[in-house]
Amino acid sequence: MAFIIFLVIIGIIVLWLISLYNRLVSLRNRRLNAFADIDVQLRQRHDLVPQIVETVKGYAGHEREVLTKITEARSAAMSAKSIDDKIVAEQQLTSALQGLKVQVEAYPDLKANQNFLQLQEELSDIENKLAASRRFFNAATTEYNNAVETFPSNLIASNFGFKREVIFDLGAERREKMDEPPKIQF
Repeated sequence: MAFIIFLVIIGIIVLWLISLYNRLVSLRNRRLNAFADIDVQLRQRHDLVPQIVETVKGYAGHEREVLTKITEARSAAMSAKSIDDKIVAEQQLTSALQGLKVQVEAYPDLKANQNFLQLQEELSDIENKLAASRRFFNAATTEYNNAVETFPSNLIASNFGFKREVIFDLGAERREKMDEPPKIQF
C-alpha cells in the first residue's frame, strides 16, 4: 500500500512538472506570437516610409540629413533578424521619424499637401497600432519573465533553457527626451 501511495505522489509530481514546463512553452510562444503582430505593423511602416521620404524630398530638398537617417534606420530595421535587434533598430527608426516631424513644421506647403497628409495619417494609424501591439507584446513578455523567474517554475526554466527576455521600450535616447519639459510655441 505504501508503494502505491509513493507511486501516486511521484506521478502527481511528474504531472505538475510537466504542467510547469508546458506553461513556460505556452508563454514563450505567446510572446513570439505577440512580436509577430508587431512585425506586421512594422512591415506596413517600412513600406510607408519611402513614400513619405519621397514626398518630403519634393518640398525639402536641402533636408537630406534627416531623410538619410530615416532611410538608413529603415534599412537597419528591415535587416534586423532577432527580436532584440529589431527592437533596437525600430527604436532608431522611431527616433528618425520624430526628427522628420520636426522638419515638416518648417514647410507649410508640405503640411497642406494632400498626398503628404494622407501618408501622415496612415503613418499615425500604423504608429497607434504599433503602440497597441507593443503593449500586448510587453504584457506577454512580462508574464513570461515572471514565470521564468518565480518559484517553482524557475527550477524548470533554468534546467530547460528558458531565460528572461527583453521588453519593447522607448530606448535610452527617447527616454531622455521624455524627461525634458515640452516646448510650447505660439
